Amino acid sequence: MKALLSHRPGPPESLVLEDVAEAAPGAGEISIRVIACGANFPDLLMVADRYQFRPPRPFAPGAEVAGIVEAVGPGVAGFAPGDRVMAICSWGGMAEKLVVSETKCVPVPDFMPMDEAAAFQLTYGTAHYALVSCGKLAAGQTLLVLGAAGGVGLAAVELGKALGASVVAAVSSPEKSEVARGCGADATIVYPRGPLDRDARRALAADFRQATRGGPHLILDPVGGDYSEAALRAIRRRGRLVVVGFAGGIPSIPLNLVLLNDARIVAGAWGAVVAEDPARFRSTIADLVDLYARGLLRPRISERLPLKEGARALSLLEERSAIGKIVIEIGREAT
Repeated sequence: MKALLSHRPGPPESLVLEDVAEAAPGAGEISIRVIACGANFPDLLMVADRYQFRPPRPFAPGAEVAGIVEAVGPGVAGFAPGDRVMAICSWGGMAEKLVVSETKCVPVPDFMPMDEAAAFQLTYGTAHYALVSCGKLAAGQTLLVLGAAGGVGLAAVELGKALGASVVAAVSSPEKSEVARGCGADATIVYPRGPLDRDARRALAADFRQATRGGPHLILDPVGGDYSEAALRAIRRRGRLVVVGFAGGIPSIPLNLVLLNDARIVAGAWGAVVAEDPARFRSTIADLVDLYARGLLRPRISERLPLKEGARALSLLEERSAIGKIVIEIGREAT
């Protein structure tokens, strides 16, 4: 089978498409013929050795896939060859076949295309866990989403509206502002490119406060960098900031802002739920699939690339020019 491999730490261009041996599923595992793989920012960090997990090389990036079950290992009762599945695999997804634990797989309903299934689990799962479990978002509250035109950001905009919140989307360009509005954002704000000095952070905080009409109850932050401080300066008293990523760098936050606003900073670690709580993982995806079936969620896929162009997908993420999700199309469903 073919796989897009990282042999050494480096930029996306260091990935190489090679033939590798297929692996057989062990106990509790299933083998998937991959139809599509979602590209995500952690893939880029992992290839560069800048992520908290460093798989042994060579490895293929790609943390979420959708495909067809080819074989099951001993003890697998919930899946059979021929089933349509989506799975979170952490890495290994940019390959023609993949072996993964059955605990990290869920069925793909007939009404969901495979490319959308491959773009569904990480972004919507992260957003749902952050907004509902960690952020306790309630109807009528105001949600500020940073990086609102990225995969997690757009998912949070849609989910925030589905939960009855007023959603303000913060983005880096007018084009991205239009995309966020198209996904239901009530208002948008275009923030400047970083780094931001002290005055720029305070000015952005004032813009956030005005756009949210007095400050957000909840901030979803997949960006970090100087934007975290600006958002926290704008937060409403007893508001919550949920951290889900650092696309703009690791922030340095003055902790007096937390005390002065009686605010909460919470970790939205969806990956830990996937790894440690399979029942919660599956129930969350089931809730999200129900919202999808009702037309309240729909992944925005801006690029569909073949496996040989997987490095370009990561380059688009690195440049922060991607809007919504990028999907690597690897195989086809039988018709």
